[in-house]
Amino acid sequence: MSERTNTMRAAVVDAFGGPERVRVERVPVPRPGDGQVRVRVRAAGVNPVDGAVRVGVFGGAGQRLGLGWDVAGEIDEVGPGVADWTVGRRVVGLHYGPVKPLGTHAEYVVLDASALAPAPAAADDAAAAALPLSGLTAARAVDLLGLAPGASVLVTGAAGVVGGLAVQLAARAGLVVTALAGAQDEEFVRSLGASAFVERGGAPAGPVDGVLDAAVLGEAALAFVRDGGVYVGLRPHGGPAAERGIRVEEQEVAPDGEHLGRLVALVDAGELTLRVADTFDLSDAAKAHAALATPGTRGRLVLTVG
Repeated sequence: MSERTNTMRAAVVDAFGGPERVRVERVPVPRPGDGQVRVRVRAAGVNPVDGAVRVGVFGGAGQRLGLGWDVAGEIDEVGPGVADWTVGRRVVGLHYGPVKPLGTHAEYVVLDASALAPAPAAADDAAAAALPLSGLTAARAVDLLGLAPGASVLVTGAAGVVGGLAVQLAARAGLVVTALAGAQDEEFVRSLGASAFVERGGAPAGPVDGVLDAAVLGEAALAFVRDGGVYVGLRPHGGPAAERGIRVEEQEVAPDGEHLGRLVALVDAGELTLRVADTFDLSDAAKAHAALATPGTRGRLVLTVG
């Protein structure tokens, strides 16, 4: 931040379209309000939801929209009423909301203090930035399954970022995990804790107690659930219709610093693996969006901010 101009760089879109619509502009540095802190961004995840914002899935036509939900960095300023955080503390957090003037793809971002957790000591900034959105999404989905240890669960999209975290968290919860992914990913998803593997396009050996549908297969995944089982999807208000007594849940992520802190503890204990596919400088945000559309990416794309 320049003390003279009090501006910063931020990636924004002002018209919907392809990666070329992402521009890095100079904008005023935000100031924290009551209960908020300002974070000096060191790394920020680039998620599919950012691409959805860019093409107009969530609306906001005619507005300048900020990009970015995940952040890893250090606290730069503390707003009124914040007692638990201090300047210089390394943190991770989730900046929720698809339609917002500024996101985490910037040099500074303001978040509610309750959305923050200490950054994992075992991860660098790029890896830490891959945790908040994907980790909270996977953890919430596993919680919504509501299955007892020993129950069977199929995780679709198990080699993806959210699916991979879900495999780890479900196995840690004592569930018997079958992973559905591409043939080339079998060894990897088994290393995450999957007990069985199904190649994409195939079916498990028999009905499962639950499906965590990270690949958003919808009705195709619902068909694998036993009567009276549970289906958990990741598309709010867009899941399949319930049938055969199956409980259908569609989870929506929300900022939760306390829950995020528990995930950080798992990372530091070596029980949760974070994956980064590639990093891009903030100035190359449009290139990161182009890479987002590349099939077969394994791990989170991350913007780094010098």
